[in-house]
Amino acid sequence: MRWHESCLFFQTADHDAMTTPENSLTNEQITHFAQRIDARKALLLEEIRQVLDRSSGEHYVDLIGGSGDSADAATASLLRDITEAEIIRDVGEVRDIVQAEQRIAAGRYGLCTDCGTAIRYKRLDAYPTAKRCFACQVRREKLQAPSPYTGR
Repeated sequence: MRWHESCLFFQTADHDAMTTPENSLTNEQITHFAQRIDARKALLLEEIRQVLDRSSGEHYVDLIGGSGDSADAATASLLRDITEAEIIRDVGEVRDIVQAEQRIAAGRYGLCTDCGTAIRYKRLDAYPTAKRCFACQVRREKLQAPSPYTGR
């Protein structure tokens, strides 16, 4: 993913968070986050499609200039691994988005999946798919291994 594309997802909300209590979301704010999440999902799905299209049409040995030697084969293998890692990362983020969409549909968006308390607006603004409050996220990171696709 390129930096300028990720900025859309992480940009600050247009409306003033100060008019809402710290731990509650208005319908307008939920709609705003839903739109950001949907835009990010569309971007990721397009990126996954492009990577798959590119990788299915590429012959990695051709990319590095022909038949080559064992170093060339290692480079081709590395390129395949990088492509696979990109897809795994993006698919993982799409899964987080789908889960956030399910929480929105169930009326549970903005509530911590671990303890049930409200997730602070500022956290959701920075990370719209957040599923845990800050305290539960810190606890999870200390007690559990990070996710294989996001490191969180």
